[in-house]
Amino acid sequence: MDREAMEYDLVIVGAGPAGLAAAIRAKQAAAAEGREISVCVLEKGSEVGAHILSGAVFEPRALTELLPDWRELGAPLETRAQQDRFLFMTAKRSFRLPTPPQMHNEGNYIISLGQLCRWLAQQAEALGVEIYPGFPASEVLIEDGRVVGVATGEQGVAKDGTRKPDWQPGMELRAPYTLFAEGCRGSLTRGLETQFGLRDPDRPQTYGIGIKELWEVPAAVHKPGLIVHSIGWPLTSDTYGGSFLYHWGDNLMSYGFVVGLDYRNPHLSPFDEMQRFKTHPEIAPYFKDARRVGYGARALNEGGLQAIPRLVFPGGALIGCGAGFLNVPKIKGSHTAMKSGMLAAEAAVAALGQEARPALLDAYPRALEASWVWEELSAARNIRPAFAKWGLWGGLAYSGLDTYLLRGKAPWTLGHHKDHESLTPAADAPRIEYPRPDGVLTFDRLSSVFLSNTNHEEDQPGHLKLTDPSLAITVNWQQFRSPETRYCPAAVYEIVGAEEGRPALVINAQNCVHCKTCDIKDPRQNITWVPPEGGGGPVYATM
Repeated sequence: MDREAMEYDLVIVGAGPAGLAAAIRAKQAAAAEGREISVCVLEKGSEVGAHILSGAVFEPRALTELLPDWRELGAPLETRAQQDRFLFMTAKRSFRLPTPPQMHNEGNYIISLGQLCRWLAQQAEALGVEIYPGFPASEVLIEDGRVVGVATGEQGVAKDGTRKPDWQPGMELRAPYTLFAEGCRGSLTRGLETQFGLRDPDRPQTYGIGIKELWEVPAAVHKPGLIVHSIGWPLTSDTYGGSFLYHWGDNLMSYGFVVGLDYRNPHLSPFDEMQRFKTHPEIAPYFKDARRVGYGARALNEGGLQAIPRLVFPGGALIGCGAGFLNVPKIKGSHTAMKSGMLAAEAAVAALGQEARPALLDAYPRALEASWVWEELSAARNIRPAFAKWGLWGGLAYSGLDTYLLRGKAPWTLGHHKDHESLTPAADAPRIEYPRPDGVLTFDRLSSVFLSNTNHEEDQPGHLKLTDPSLAITVNWQQFRSPETRYCPAAVYEIVGAEEGRPALVINAQNCVHCKTCDIKDPRQNITWVPPEGGGGPVYATM
């Protein structure tokens, strides 16, 4: 059966902050010129916001540029940042440090980014944007060396590859320009980087994994606007990471832990470090009489300016966290992602208005380099690699030098290394003993995944692909004792038969929360994440 094709002026892959900001700006820019253009947004989640996960302290700069009357329009920005605390943790104590200038949050808001995306989708649809949730783009359409759109995946394919009675072919969505806003480690974005040579080998991206819980706390102890960040325990000084804790909304507390995926010890478990941190005597009181109501995890780009690939190619561009615009020391990326989408949309609308189509969207990277996004990322570019190069103490010392003396204008730029190459063999690394969860303050993976509302149709081809299944044992097990069973925050990977001397890897793909950590951290890059059948994955309500 042939695939049906639909034609648009602009197709956008991903209904996150960047994709929705791009859709809105495209409609605005065209209307300002008295033109009408057709814009389509594809979203792999079952609804807009279903796969959106962030802390999130939100800087409204880009939103104000996009929709100056966002307050009157009812944007879900309600809890103003009120108090910043920055802590250094030891095993038993905490020490309050001066809050770095980048982490000052005056004028910012503590929000649910998923709720903001749902609201942005409403604004986009009011302008005539067509949004299709539950339709993951699974294929880039390339003709004569140019991207001409994307195709959605087939529906109704059984695990053995046969077609079920409800089988439907994918649909082609074609346009002169396609913007890819897939978020961190997008599957199509990875293919585009290879196809068009967008990433130089000596400019790799580096990543972290962020794991988050949402708690309801007693009203008597709720402090709306409280923001607490920490570094130090339980991580060792050679492992980058830290915690966040935000009070917001109606007695809600967002708690999360981030671990840089360049960590060396294969016995480390980011999930268990996150659980262990809550037992600290200075942190546990925050959770007294509270109730856990949400859970999720997501990888994040930490490479900054020097890890951004080339952004344009024939027929399209990369925007948002798919390209990597997170400001690591600021711990924010939604505002930069939105601005990148807005600038790419303006370039696309200008190109659509030219007679000599199709043209490259070269105006987009030029505008980006002239914007506040580039200035902000340039000033922050050396902070994250300093921690990778010199550890916690060297990173803190360099950060102070870079921030207060050099003011982000150092005449050098530090580089990154590939995260998957950093693991030490398990026999050479210290083992880490994690306490058993108590079910009140600390929890296991499966009960956590339950709170993410994750669901996949079980009778479908697995969306976690092993290029060479034998490497799961000959490399991952024998050399590193299967780190995927620890770095996955959703109990997707399991080793069975080890006691009998016949270890085998079992992949519980139905548990996957789409964090992409396995795609990043596998030591031989043997695991590839591809989109499952439409609508599968977590459904985050207020995360």
